[in-house]
Amino acid sequence: MATLPNPLPTLAADPSGRSLGLQLPLGRLIDATDEGPWHEPLLWHAEQPASTGNWTALGVRAGRAGLLPVLIDLGGSQGGPEEWDLMPGEASYPGNHDAEEVLEEFWEEYAAAEDEWPGLAAPLTRTADPDARAAEVADSLADDRTWFKEPHLALVPARRSADIPAAIGWTGPLNYEEDVAVYCAVLRSWEDRFGIRVVALGFDRMVVSVAAPPTTPAEAEAVAAEHFAFCPDNITHDGPDALRDYAKDLIGEQTWSFWWD
Repeated sequence: MATLPNPLPTLAADPSGRSLGLQLPLGRLIDATDEGPWHEPLLWHAEQPASTGNWTALGVRAGRAGLLPVLIDLGGSQGGPEEWDLMPGEASYPGNHDAEEVLEEFWEEYAAAEDEWPGLAAPLTRTADPDARAAEVADSLADDRTWFKEPHLALVPARRSADIPAAIGWTGPLNYEEDVAVYCAVLRSWEDRFGIRVVALGFDRMVVSVAAPPTTPAEAEAVAAEHFAFCPDNITHDGPDALRDYAKDLIGEQTWSFWWD
């Protein structure tokens, strides 16, 4: 995957990050992959669990240094990122994939044969600044451990939030697709249309913030179709109304969560 120069090696000799304009707490550089150590660190994460305000305090300065924040769960049954079998070598460049083509291909594979791909949902009106919404969601995840037992603030060298999974070679959807960059192509499109940010990653779960959520049933159903193609495990297959029922919960929802079996 094509990336910007990686600032993380600097932290090996400068753990505080002062040379990058940062004031980092005690943390750890991660270079572990499914094939052994990567040639450079894939991410840095704080040793202590995240708390309210961490994201805001570090996010802007980190962005100027070429690093983007994301919460990483170290408390799941599969352990933290050192045990996740990251596969950065399998990740292509997200910009090489077309979001609609990706979603249509997935839709045709997982939807009923008689259900035609409805196309991409229209862009929606933002109700908040995307980065401010991301900070709000990050704080809520730090306070409420429903989805992530032990979220730690991490920094990843990536061009944009949507590229974070590809930058570290995240393997959450591995049972469906080895190249996580195809999902990042969709996330890029969601950034543009819905103001999403990738806020948190676990072993097989992703949480994104949403600055432009659907506000009507029709908008929600259009978005729900994309969610089904993106992550079919999110939606039950019990009856013809499953997708419509799922869509109801998307109206006004500022957080989208995805889980792959």
